[in-house]
Order: sequence, then C-alpha cells, then structure tokens
Amino acid sequence: MDREKLKGQIEAILFAAGEPVALERIAQVLGLRTYAVEELLEELQEKFNAPGSGIRLLRLENTAQFTSNPAFIQPVREALELKRNAPLSQAAMEVLAVVAYNQPVTKAFVEQVRGVDCSGVIGSLVQKELLEERGRMELPGRPLLYGTTENFLRCFGLSSIEELPPPPREEEEGPQGGAPQEIIPE
Repeated sequence: MDREKLKGQIEAILFAAGEPVALERIAQVLGLRTYAVEELLEELQEKFNAPGSGIRLLRLENTAQFTSNPAFIQPVREALELKRNAPLSQAAMEVLAVVAYNQPVTKAFVEQVRGVDCSGVIGSLVQKELLEERGRMELPGRPLLYGTTENFLRCFGLSSIEELPPPPREEEEGPQGGAPQEIIPE
C-alpha cells in the first residue's frame, strides 16, 4: 500500500481516537508490523512537530496520540472555555517524585519518605489521574500500591518513565556546606 495513504490512515485513527492508541492495534488494523508503524509515525512526527504546527504527535511508550502544541494553549483554552489548571502544590510534587522514582509504592512508603500524612495528596493526585492504583501488596492489611499514569507522562512531557532525570544524590554536608567536618576534642 502507498506510504502516504498509510500515513493518512494513521492520522485519521489518532485524530478520531482523541486518546493514546497502542501501536500494536494500529499495526493490526492496517495489516502492518509494529516496526513499520513506528517508521510511519516518525515521518508524521517530522510533519506535525514543527515549531509552527498547532498539532503535536506525542509518543508515550508503545502508544501515540495527537495533542495541541503547548505554544498555542491560550487560544485553545479561550476557544473551548477551558479552565486553567491549578498548579500542583509542593506536597503534590514531592509525592509524585517519590512515587515516580520508586513505583509501585504504598501510601505508608510515601509517608515514611516525606515524614507526614499523604492521604489527601494521594487522593487528589488519583482524582487528577496523575497516580493510579496498581494492585495490593501481599502483606497483612493488603495495602494499595500506587504508580504514575500515562496522564502523568503527558503532563510532564515524557515518553516513558525511563526519561525521568536521575534523582539528585544526597551528599552529606558539614555546617559550612562543605565536606563533613571532623570534630577534634581539645
């Protein structure tokens, strides 16, 4: 089949879906192998991800989706009368970081790392679809496990969790901010 026609079919599928579509599903529908769909998506990304384009082709792990170019978000919000999303609190960002780097984790783990109750923050992040329940641990009480979602990846502009920057290393610092000082008794 003609490459341009295949790319057009992929565009139509992604546009109509309005949410991420698995590359395997696209390949199955078009009678292609997944690697061929990936090649076609790369060509479509060159077309749509140009700076002046209003549409972006976003790849999330093994899925693809059309999104608006973030540079043009203000007119989109106004035209569709969308409310501006409130920024996440410092507590929410801390919880997201703990979960993202250690997932799947329990609420107790997050609370142990942060040193405060996180029930409300975790609940609001689940409601905002940035965190999701990932099952239960095989321990007494069977605590819930939490992990990040595709929406988390989308919001932070990541294709996969592996794209997170490395966590900062905690280095022991002395009182002046340098290396630890040895105290010598007089």
